[in-house]
This record gives sequence, C-alpha cells and structure tokens, in this order.
Amino acid sequence: MSQQHSAADPAPATTTLARRRDWWRDAVIYQVYPRSFADSNGDGMGDLAGVRSRLPYLRDLGVDAVWLSPFYASPQADAGYDVADYRAVDPMFGNLLDADALIRDAHELGLRIIVDLVPNHSSDQHEWFKRALAEGPGSPSRDRYHFRPGKGENGELPPNDWESIFGGPAWTRVADGEWYLHLFAPEQPDFNWEHPAVGDEFRSILRFWLDMGVDGFRIDVAHGLVKAEGLPDLGGADQLKLLGNDVMPFFDQDGVHEVYRQWRLVLDEYAGERIFVAEAWTPTVERTAHYVRPDELHQAFNFQYLSTEWDAAELRAVIDRTLEAMRPVGAPATWVLSNHDVTRHATRFANPPGLGTQIRLAGDRELGLRRARAATLLMLALPGSAYVYQGEELGLPDVVDLPDEVRQDPAYFRGAGQDGFRDGCRVPIPWTRDGSSYGFGSGGSWLPQPAGWGELSVEAQTGVAGSTLELYRSALAVRRAQPDLGAGDAVEWLRAPEGVLAFRRGVFVCVANTGGESVTVPAYGRVLLASGELTEADGEAKVPADTTVWWTTD
Repeated sequence: MSQQHSAADPAPATTTLARRRDWWRDAVIYQVYPRSFADSNGDGMGDLAGVRSRLPYLRDLGVDAVWLSPFYASPQADAGYDVADYRAVDPMFGNLLDADALIRDAHELGLRIIVDLVPNHSSDQHEWFKRALAEGPGSPSRDRYHFRPGKGENGELPPNDWESIFGGPAWTRVADGEWYLHLFAPEQPDFNWEHPAVGDEFRSILRFWLDMGVDGFRIDVAHGLVKAEGLPDLGGADQLKLLGNDVMPFFDQDGVHEVYRQWRLVLDEYAGERIFVAEAWTPTVERTAHYVRPDELHQAFNFQYLSTEWDAAELRAVIDRTLEAMRPVGAPATWVLSNHDVTRHATRFANPPGLGTQIRLAGDRELGLRRARAATLLMLALPGSAYVYQGEELGLPDVVDLPDEVRQDPAYFRGAGQDGFRDGCRVPIPWTRDGSSYGFGSGGSWLPQPAGWGELSVEAQTGVAGSTLELYRSALAVRRAQPDLGAGDAVEWLRAPEGVLAFRRGVFVCVANTGGESVTVPAYGRVLLASGELTEADGEAKVPADTTVWWTTD
C-alpha cells in the first residue's frame, strides 16, 4: 500500500499517530457505512476488504479517523444493529483477519479507526437470548433481558404502554406467555443493564477490540441502556412527539453515567488516546454534556446542530448553546450535517424548512448543493470536532425515488414510528463514471443507484476546480494548516447583515451568508477558501447567497 502523503500532512503517518496529543478534540471523522462504501468481491455488498482498498482515498481527503458502522455477525434485521456475536465479523463483510488488516493499514496511513458498539440491545439470535427463550420464565438467563408477564386477565396485554421507535408496541410475547422489551425491532431485545453479567460482558467486548487495535467506539443508543425503575407507563403521552424533547423512562436516565464511568476505566488501561463517542439523543445540549464529563465519554453527537435549518439566527443560537454547554465539562463540541439515519443535507437544504430530517422530496437540487457546500465550510470553521458522512464530499443527494420493493429499512415496513426512508442516504457511493455500479463493485449494488450517479463520482470530480470533492480536500487541508482552526471552545461574533453569520478565531474569519441575496461585508484579508464565487473591491467583498467564505487577517 502506498506510503505517499499529501502536502497537508507531510510527516510520516506512523509518527503522526504517536505525536498528536488530544487528537480527538479537533478531529475530522469520516463515517463509513460498510455495505455501501466499496465491494471487493462483486456480490453487490460492501465489505471490509473494500474499505481497506479505499483507505488511501480517505487519507488524501484529509480526515483524521474513520468510523465504521457495524460489521459484526448479525442476521441483518436492522442493517447490522442487531448483533448476534460482538466478537465476530459477519461473513458478508469478511472475517477477523480482514478487520485486523484494515486497522493495521489505517494506522500505517495515519488514520485512526473507530468502531460501532451496540450495547442497548442484541439480536434475537444472540446466544444469550436464545438461551433465555429455551430456559423459560424465572430462569437466570431471562434476567439479562427485560422479560415480564403481561397485563390483562390472561396476560394478553403488554406490560406497559411503551412504543417501539420503529412503530408499534415495544413488547413482543413469546410462546410461554411472557413478553420481552425491544425499543427498536422485535429482533432487537433490550439488555437489562441492572444485571451484572451484562456489564461484565461489555467490558470484555471493549477489551477484545482494544486489543485488536481500534482507537475508539461510537456507542449506539448511548442514552438508552438504563430504564426507569419499575418500567412505568407513559400514561398515554404522545411518545413520538416527546422523543428528543424530554427525559423518557427508557432514555437518558441518570444511571447510564455509572456504566460509562466503568467503561472509561477500561479505556484508560490502553495507551494511544482511545476515545468514546456517544450517540445520545437528549432534550438539550446541556443534558448531552453530562455524557462527556471528564471521567465518562470524550465526545457526543450534536443532534441539535444537525436538525437546525439553514438559518443564521437559528444556527448562531445552537452554536452558542453548544459551546456554552461543553465548556464547563472541558469536552469538545462536535458538528455533523448528515449520517446513515437522516436525509442527506444536500437534499434537506433543497426543500422548504420544517420537514424534519426525514423527507422524500428531491427539491431544488442546485440550491441544496449550494447550501450544503456553504454549510460544510461553516461546520469545519467551528471549534471542536466534525463528522463527515460518506459521499457528502461528493455532494450526493438522497435517492428519494427508490421503488418500495427494494427498500430495506425495517421502520418502513412497520407503518408507524420513523418514516422508514433511511435507505435513500444508504445507496452505495459512486467511484467511477461508468461500470455496473460506478466503481462500487463488479456485481451491481444492494440498493439501486440512480442514472447519472457516475457524474457525481470521485473520478468525475477529482482535479476539477470548483467540484465539491476538491472543495472538501481544500477545506480539510486549510483546516489542518491554520493554527486557529480546530480545537477550542469559543468564537468571537462580528457585526454582520441580517441572515449572515460572521465570526473570528484568532487571525481566521468565517462569513456565512444563509440568505437568498448577495451581501456586502468587509474584505477581512486574504481569502483562504469560498464555497462559491465572490467579488472584492475597495476593501469590501460581495458574498453571494448561500455562500461561506474563509479569510485570514495574517
């Protein structure tokens, strides 16, 4: 594998990993959804060998770390978030030797590897759950999950009124009459984290992957492990409207924090600054900050930022609240625009505000791409760490016109809960202009790619001035080279016209025009980068609509 290095990172990669202290405070972390990234064997499904083959591309893009969505042994009822064996690679993705080779190659290239961990629930094919079913009511194995007798004269009603996030009751009845809890699909029974065996098992799983050399874990449903004592009813409240807006009896319970304090002790046994990243949906960024106290986790996803519209006032408010919330606990803010669970921001921003993060409209694609490019430069200018979802550097939109018969999102088939349109952001990404799957692999792709996908490919955009891919490459190189970018906990807001965000960080200045018309602002110095065309004259700069500009006053 090539050992060449980009101009933005001329030092040998092996020393880069050893040298960078607190790397996670300003890291740009790239999310790989393995089944949709690169297919090495032509079966239409991405795999670990495919990811490994594309690591030089990620190194040259300029990211610091790669987060891999689940690749564990799984029946794939929820795209791998139903884990049957946490210490095995599913054959569709390869094997443990492939995982080992990927981690080693990444480290040689100066990239760190973060793996997904799914501790809230297992697959119903996990040995523990199969044993619990076989041993029956009252058995010790059942205590590792939430089994309960039902309500009603003959136990025919669920134990409480909780609903699955995917729609329908959060309980399923088994043949012997008891019910088990699953906050997601019935194939995903929730662990009982009050049982000591569960904690023991996951500390062992952490050590298994740390010994393999991973640099950290993204914790799925980090807010969901501990349930309120007695599993109380919600009392008829509209659960879907409350989600993310209130502390729920099954989410964001204070008991989760003791779990993470124990995990942190395990992580700190290992050298090399390994990290935890929380997927924690909480009512406020202040609640999110509880997960990243000094003796718990390192980062938490900023879902409040992801769900903010392209609006200067709203963005400034969430930026201020985020920085204020993280400052007392000494944790870096994180910023993210897209992931595998939401409509890509190039499509979200192409549609009218108020549609949420799951929409099924193509919208004005030119407008969406222009805003997405501007939003990216704004995000990368903010203090802290940023996340990039695979394909957003190509400006990929959601594929909104997938036929119903090819959809695989489990929420789609349940008729309630989440909208079920997450497949649109999971379509395999294009690498080349031509081919059966535009370079994804030689045997097609597990979700159909749209016609014209090749014109958005890595091949089509590489070396093309003004392309979205080259904008990302330039932005990440500038971000790494500018000492005032990256880590920090504050911005200095500057006076700006309505609809415009302007702030200074040392000698660096960022101006983002979220409005529909051009605006005139001071020319703050030398232009480092802009997401669109701008003109400068007589000490002033005309910034077009939906455009972000970076300057240096040095």
